[in-house]
Amino acid sequence: MKQFLITLFAVLTVQISAETVLLKGGLVHSGNGETSVIQDILISENTIVGVGNNLIIDGKTRVIEVNGLPVTPGLISPMSNIGIVEINALDVTRDDESDILSAGFSIFNAFNPHSTGIPWNRSNGVTSAISTPSASSFPIFGLGSHFVLDGSLEIKGAKDIAMFGRFGASYGSRAETLSLLESLLEIGKMAKSMPVEEILEMAIADKLELQSQDIVALGKVVNDDMPIVIETNRAVDILQALAMKQKYGLNLVLASVEEAPMVLEKLKESNTPVIIDPMDNIPDSFDELGSSLDLGKILDQAGIPIMFSTQRSHNYHLMRQGSGNAVAHGMSYETAIKGMTKTVAQTFKLDNRGSIEPGKLADVIVWDGDPLEPASFPKIVMIEGQLQDLSSRSSKLTERYTNKEDKPSSYKH
Repeated sequence: MKQFLITLFAVLTVQISAETVLLKGGLVHSGNGETSVIQDILISENTIVGVGNNLIIDGKTRVIEVNGLPVTPGLISPMSNIGIVEINALDVTRDDESDILSAGFSIFNAFNPHSTGIPWNRSNGVTSAISTPSASSFPIFGLGSHFVLDGSLEIKGAKDIAMFGRFGASYGSRAETLSLLESLLEIGKMAKSMPVEEILEMAIADKLELQSQDIVALGKVVNDDMPIVIETNRAVDILQALAMKQKYGLNLVLASVEEAPMVLEKLKESNTPVIIDPMDNIPDSFDELGSSLDLGKILDQAGIPIMFSTQRSHNYHLMRQGSGNAVAHGMSYETAIKGMTKTVAQTFKLDNRGSIEPGKLADVIVWDGDPLEPASFPKIVMIEGQLQDLSSRSSKLTERYTNKEDKPSSYKH
C-alpha cells in the first residue's frame, strides 16, 4: 500500500496540474444527500467538469482506476483551530486570543500554512477548515475564516466569514450574558445608520470597551447576513437564541445543542443549522442533562441541517468517527457525508466546494474503505484538482523509527 501511494504521487504530482484526469469507477458519495453510485469523475484544471458513466474523454486524459472504492468530496471542518494553534498548552504558539478586540477579532492573518496539524488532518481527508478564535469570558469572541489546507504559502480561503460566541452554564451569569448579547446586537443594528465614531462615544460601547472593528463586525451580522454561530445547550437557551434570530433577522447557526430534542419543533420551524458532536453524550453541566447518542438521528429525522464538531483540538478528522457514531444510532449515512461536506459549504456560503458535481472545485477523496470507519484512510486526496502528499509528521516519525536499515544505532532502540 505504501509503495502504491509513493509511486502514484511521484507519477502524478508534475503531470496532474496540466492534464485532464478521469477518476474511473468509484463509489461516489456526491455530498448532496443522494445514495452513492458507481460513477466516473472528470477533472480539468481545478474543476470537476463531468460526473457519470461513459464520459467522453480524449487520448490525453489520464485515467485513474478507482475500482469501486468510496469517493467523497473533501471534508470541511466547520469549527477548528487548524493553523491558528500549534500547542494548546504553549501560549507562544497560539494566535486564537485577543486582549483588546472581541466581536471584531479576526484570526485570518495569523494562519500558518505550515502548521503540523494541517498535513495530519489533510492525510485523513480534511481538505479545508473554518478556523476560529477560542472562547473567552465575553459572549462573542470573534470571527472565523475559511482556509484551504493545501500547505501553500499563498493562503487560499475566505476571510471573516462568520462570528462565533456562546452562552449558558460555566460561561458566567446567564442573565448578564443574554443582556450583553442583546446590547451587542442592538449596536450592530445601529451600525447601519450611524457612523462608527458616534457609536463608540455611546456609554454602552465605552462600558464594553468596544473597538471600531467590533462594531463593524456586529453590523455585518445584523445587517449583512453574516452567519453567527452560538454554542448553547439548555433547551430554554436554544429558545432564547431562536428568539434573537427572529428579532434581529440573524443568519444563526447553533452549536452543541444537547437538549435540542426538547424544543425540536421550534428548531425545525426556524430552519436553523446545527453543529453537533455525536460522541458527546455525558453531561458536563446541568445544561446538558438531556444529552443522548440519539441526537443526530432525532435532528436528521426532523430535517434539520447537521454538521459535526469534535472535542479533539488537533484531530478534526475525527468528525467522521463522530458522524459514523451518529449513523450507528440511526442517522442517515448520506446525511452524515453531507454534514461534513455540502452542509458546511451551504451554511457558510462556500459555494464552489462541498459536493461532487460539475462546476465545483475538485476537492475529492478516494478512500480505502468506509469513510465513516476510523480504520479507513484516503488513498488519494485532491485539492482543487491537485494531488496532495499524504505524508505527515506522524508518518515520517513512524518511517524514521521503524525503518532500521542503514541507520545509526541510536535509531534502532
